[in-house]
Amino acid sequence: MPSSPLAGIAELEDLVADLSRFELALETFAQKLQLDLPAFPADHISVRCHQVATAERWRRGFEQCGSLLSENQINGRAICLFDLREPLRVCSWQIDVIELPYPGERRYPHEGWEHVELVLPGDPETLYARALTHFSDEALLAPGIKLKYSSPQGENERLPNPTLAVSDGSVTLKFHPHTLREIVASEQA
Repeated sequence: MPSSPLAGIAELEDLVADLSRFELALETFAQKLQLDLPAFPADHISVRCHQVATAERWRRGFEQCGSLLSENQINGRAICLFDLREPLRVCSWQIDVIELPYPGERRYPHEGWEHVELVLPGDPETLYARALTHFSDEALLAPGIKLKYSSPQGENERLPNPTLAVSDGSVTLKFHPHTLREIVASEQA
């Protein structure tokens, strides 16, 4: 197995250690949802933390293995995107963008890896309906499964990029119509 691009970076040791837990939780969640994860392109992976000091430490670590692609205020907090020099292997994917949201009002049950966002290209207005076609009614009605549809938007974003989040409380899969690279490019247009 190839080594992680995060390995050997002191500021990211906790995230390196947390990756196997996250992958197992993600695969278990996908089985519960009867979802074929490799059928979807993964756009990025995201972390969550409770303290600004942790976010700053992770930021210093990500700057050692990648470069800052974007920093934007979304819903009142800083969201940093890092372009990794080498992709991070997560389940069957090679992911080269990491999202680092600084802490906000909400407290998450776990500090570490929190979600993967998958791209469903197409009309943003039909994202919700298109995403739901990938799940059985049985999977969506399973105890503990929560759906949340939102339309977060950065200051200069020109592309609508709504999100459907599906979560069991410990891990989340999000679907959106555009990649973050497309969104960043729209901000610079």
